[in-house]
Amino acid sequence: MSIELKQRLHDAIEACRAIQSFNHGITYEKYSDSLLLRSGVERQFEILGEALGKAELLNPGLSQSIPDIRRIVGLRNRIIHGYDSVDDEIIWDAVQTHVPKLLPILLAELAITRQ
Repeated sequence: MSIELKQRLHDAIEACRAIQSFNHGITYEKYSDSLLLRSGVERQFEILGEALGKAELLNPGLSQSIPDIRRIVGLRNRIIHGYDSVDDEIIWDAVQTHVPKLLPILLAELAITRQ
């Protein structure tokens, strides 16, 4: 496995961890009221989507182990190109529901690439 692929997976893992860290103990109301918090979370989703998009180019088989990879890249594109239509509730759902499921998948994939 290439060093570049490992780095992209590592970047995606770190983005997930940052998202979880930023939102630990935070309610949706606090999230939606904080421009700083929303900006930080959105930035980490941008990194996550970019890292996984590049990782998929390096290893197209990643879509087998990360079935939502296209949706993650799509969210990144929406945040960057459709900044004026980003829905805080959708981002919050991704923070609460999808990131906790994604992180162990990424960790397992990185472990496989290290073998």
